[in-house]
Amino acid sequence: MGTLNMLGLAKRVGARFLLTSTSEVYGDPLQHPQVETYWGNVNPIGVRSCYDEGKRTAETLTMDYHRAANLEVRIARIFNTYGPRMCIDDGRVVSNFVAQALRKDPLTVYGDGKQTRSFQYVSDLVEGLMMLMEKEHVGPFNLGNPGEFTMLELAKVVQETIDRGARIVFRPNTADDPHKRKPDITRAKQLLGWEPKVPLREGLPLMVHDFRARIFGVGVGVGHQQQQHRNPANS
Repeated sequence: MGTLNMLGLAKRVGARFLLTSTSEVYGDPLQHPQVETYWGNVNPIGVRSCYDEGKRTAETLTMDYHRAANLEVRIARIFNTYGPRMCIDDGRVVSNFVAQALRKDPLTVYGDGKQTRSFQYVSDLVEGLMMLMEKEHVGPFNLGNPGEFTMLELAKVVQETIDRGARIVFRPNTADDPHKRKPDITRAKQLLGWEPKVPLREGLPLMVHDFRARIFGVGVGVGHQQQQHRNPANS
């Protein structure tokens, strides 16, 4: 309903509309890596379907307004993104692992830990969204980092970054959890001139710095560190 309301507003004022969709539209994909032409493998009545199908419907509405009302639209399918200022207890896997390691809690891995995700740093995503809005292509475009990690590999990177002694515990997996997730970003490279620049092992410490400051109430903000990270002259 929020998407429908904003599409109506964009039509009335003649605005360019950006839909930030999600890799979840691919569901538990049977194609790997995922390309934008893949229609997905989604359970329409599963425990995750309210989000998956909500975003798929949002894409449908956006394209209907584009075709029927000649509205200028852009669609980005965002893959897992991490970085400073995330909600500490938002339930996402990177923030979960970082907060658990900082608090000396075990890192919780669901299932066997072999399911994969691809993690992009927030500044790469912001750059991609800006480039998408400035170009003439509607999309959808996958915006994500093709670097693929299993959940166990991610947990080990967090251990290396925060606490090598952090324990890993296993819990039963959640229903309809996608087994693999990796973007094919060929289209974004060719049509937008975009690709991510920040690998996980460089971006994660910036997030850890911010989380440590907020969890323990110490340290300084991440703005200066982010600025240095973006400027190679400061390296």
